Amino acid sequence: MLTLQLERMARASIPIATSWLLGACMEARGKQDLWTQRKPEALAALREQALIQSVESSNRIEGVTVPAERLRPVVLGKSRPRDRSEEELFGYRRALDWIFSRKRPIRMEPAVLLRLHSMAQGGFSGDAGRWKSRDNEIIEILPNGERRVRFRPTPAKETPRTIDLLCSSYREACEEERIPPLLTVATFVFDFLCIHPFRDGNGRVSRLATILLLQDHGHHVGWYVSLERLIEESKEEYYAILEDCSRGWHEGRNEIVPWWNYFFGVLRRAYQEFARQVERVEARPAKSALIRQAILDQAGAFALSDLAAQCPSASLQLVKKVLAAMKQEGEIRLTGVGRGARWEHVPRRQSK
Repeated sequence: MLTLQLERMARASIPIATSWLLGACMEARGKQDLWTQRKPEALAALREQALIQSVESSNRIEGVTVPAERLRPVVLGKSRPRDRSEEELFGYRRALDWIFSRKRPIRMEPAVLLRLHSMAQGGFSGDAGRWKSRDNEIIEILPNGERRVRFRPTPAKETPRTIDLLCSSYREACEEERIPPLLTVATFVFDFLCIHPFRDGNGRVSRLATILLLQDHGHHVGWYVSLERLIEESKEEYYAILEDCSRGWHEGRNEIVPWWNYFFGVLRRAYQEFARQVERVEARPAKSALIRQAILDQAGAFALSDLAAQCPSASLQLVKKVLAAMKQEGEIRLTGVGRGARWEHVPRRQSK
């Protein structure tokens, strides 16, 4: 039974911690325009990096990966996809382009979700843009190799009707304005994941829908900070909360507050990161500032390849240039040679 029901949501008690997170997200949205009026080149660098990280993280959560040297060319359209994995990465990029190009809020209907799925699958899958035809289960593979059923989603025969009901419930909640829009968005995404309407690609579509609906309500932070990366970085918590909150979902007895807290926590972290990045890049060329911050954030020894992976929008030449400058300034040093070469921070007492 859907959690996103107007009467049920209107009766829900919102804990203080949840209200605080919700308020923090709304306050950040109010400051968003000030941040986006800063240096255009800085924002362009942030958008390119967020785009690449979003494509990589959302697909990597689903087990889809490509070699590091192929990531940037494929995502930015500088190289044609060579296999299914690259097709799916490029497809997710197309879906993000479609979302970011929207000039007006979109009417949430089943056709929108089907379109997102078709694009995210890269057109490679035979059931791209189609609801599942067979019942599916959410399976967890335990360390000993055993399989455990975490959740049984909506049966295939009931999926079209349930998705239609979810979309109409979302539209009603938005029109009635009795519930904060962010609560409506978060609950829509949760119910979508419980329905699990596709054979494959449900996670990717849920993240695309998140960005689309947040954008419709004025939250554009996903343009500049990868929400998908933040979810990937907390994916153990993500899966645990989904499992806990889905218990009793079919009977309408499930808990939703932990999911709200997780959802708003990710959005708040994105806004915090956006604010920090804008401040940092204003004092330096945009991409150089992003690389420098990535270096300062390293814990222990790190390799050139680590930075290349974290700063996919920057060229290897620029990464090396920033490393050399920081080495000359006495902030970092190089140990080892060849493939064993590693960089490390110089303790403050040794810095010049």
